[in-house]
Amino acid sequence: MDIQTRKINFVQEFLKLQNEELITHLEDILSKAKTVKQRSPMSIDEFNARIDQSLEDSDNDRVIHVDDLLSEIEKWE
Repeated sequence: MDIQTRKINFVQEFLKLQNEELITHLEDILSKAKTVKQRSPMSIDEFNARIDQSLEDSDNDRVIHVDDLLSEIEKWE
């Protein structure tokens, strides 16, 4: 079955739905899938640049210790 046929079948089944909770769930799935799809993967050069920046930040004490971060998060509530 080709993609067009599958989409038509899906839309036909979707139009038959009467369960609002299920429709909301499907809307959420579609929204999340579109958000993930819109993010483009980083290139190897970008990835390596982020690693280099992270190592430099660590070497220059521009990091937050995990215990300090957890303490800060506890204050958010």
